[in-house]
Amino acid sequence: MRTATFALFAGIVYLSAGLLGLVPDALTPPPADAPPSRVAALHGYLFGLFPVNVLHSIVHIAIGIWGLVAWQADHIGRRVRSPRVYARTLAVFYGLLAILGLIPATNTLFGFVPLHGHDVWLHAGTALIATFFGWRGQTEVERRGSAKIDRREKTEPVPRERRYGHGDRRLPGSEV
Repeated sequence: MRTATFALFAGIVYLSAGLLGLVPDALTPPPADAPPSRVAALHGYLFGLFPVNVLHSIVHIAIGIWGLVAWQADHIGRRVRSPRVYARTLAVFYGLLAILGLIPATNTLFGFVPLHGHDVWLHAGTALIATFFGWRGQTEVERRGSAKIDRREKTEPVPRERRYGHGDRRLPGSEV
């Protein structure tokens, strides 16, 4: 899989998660023993697993849109390094969030964004996958759709015709 494809998949997943975090029916109320959050707007557990609030959802939407833009930038020929920069930034950012989620004093990012529970392994997994795609060796992939060479118009030298003393004008492979 190419880095641009990773940017597309990550963008779709995080954009979807961010949009679902803004739907009240997709959230369950946080349990009584959950760490308190200063931002109570749309605070709950997405699918009953991942603690989110409105700020968390906005960050997911921004990261999802950035992933889609990075994928598109690779396909229209501008800033080809953009998917790689996206993957590297995602690896560092989500790795930091996973570490902050493990520390009890910062597992709500100072009361603003919940980073505890299942968010820790989700952020750590995203960081590991993004690390792979951000820092792996560059592989060249043949893109057949961008080649504009028509084989029928390609001229190839042909051996001289011995009987008549001149070169054969037929295209190779067009013998009757």
